[in-house]
Amino acid sequence: MTTEPTHQADQRARESVWDYPRPPALSPSNRHVRIVHGGEVIAESRRAIRVLETAGAPVWYLPMADVRLDLLRPAIGHQTVCEWKGVAVYLDLVVGDRVAPRAAWSYPSPQRGYEAIAGHLAFYAGLVDEATVDGERVRPQPGGFYGGWVTDDVVGPFKGEPGSEGW
Repeated sequence: MTTEPTHQADQRARESVWDYPRPPALSPSNRHVRIVHGGEVIAESRRAIRVLETAGAPVWYLPMADVRLDLLRPAIGHQTVCEWKGVAVYLDLVVGDRVAPRAAWSYPSPQRGYEAIAGHLAFYAGLVDEATVDGERVRPQPGGFYGGWVTDDVVGPFKGEPGSEGW
């Protein structure tokens, strides 16, 4: 007896984050990515770039042309540095009276090898009301620091889970 897949992830090969490289790889995707917050569609794209790094869930970078930039403002005085991608700047998401501090980030001048993510934004799934990939609601990568999106077709363990501090 054969059973039909019940979810799109069942039709795709599962990816182990332990097969992702270090330094991270860039992987263009035509999957449907959507972000909603405060009843507004913040972003919708089929032109994302996934950043894949060992032990981390994929981080989805969306072209700024596919994002409601009018709902974002610079997060004053906050930036981080990635040894591979360079200096990240953060943005607050503002929808009406609701502010999601540092909900998005970008690399305006990424280091060599990561130029493709210039002009793109990533969002923390845990700081928006809903983030989906092909209709599947994503889960934030554990720990709150990393911005990876966990979907049914990605398996861990993931950096950020309890006990992973030394990885």
